[in-house]
Amino acid sequence: MPKFLATKFFALVFTSISNYFKEISKGIGLKNLQPLRAVSINVSSILIVMVSAVFTSSSFAIAAPANSNLINLVNQPAIEVKVSLSNTANELKFEPDRIPFEVGKRYKLLLSNPSAMKHYFTSKDFADAIWTQKVEAGHVEIKGNIRELELRPQATAEWFFVPIKQGSYILRCTIAGHSEAGMKGTILIQ
Repeated sequence: MPKFLATKFFALVFTSISNYFKEISKGIGLKNLQPLRAVSINVSSILIVMVSAVFTSSSFAIAAPANSNLINLVNQPAIEVKVSLSNTANELKFEPDRIPFEVGKRYKLLLSNPSAMKHYFTSKDFADAIWTQKVEAGHVEIKGNIRELELRPQATAEWFFVPIKQGSYILRCTIAGHSEAGMKGTILIQ
């Protein structure tokens, strides 16, 4: 990046910080202005040093993918995997109780609860080992980190994700007594 752009950037940052502290100082009176000026100068100095180190460094570069033919995982067709939380006989179990996935593939986990009781699909370590695109339940789409899903009786949910870390993860229903009665399983990411 040309140095003249870095200089303009520094000036903009310094001006913004100075204006911020000037606005604050208007509301607190002149006798308290001196400490704020010192803070303003210190923050500005730190930013100038940090930014100048980045822009004037000879190793400054913008990374680009080595292979432009990389697969866009979000547009990759999702592999459907069905998991039932209990069954119509209200047995406390996941069906299946062993769920395999592969790193780098996009999945659509179809969760259903055909029982008369609510259940949880809980596996914090599994949630930490995947990138969640979204969860769809009813007419709602949820994005962000998901740790646990509650499915009320007859409810369904679709969890779209890509596994990013291999491992074996414990799956359980966190309602008191359910995992102890057998509502647990294993999620494998290979």
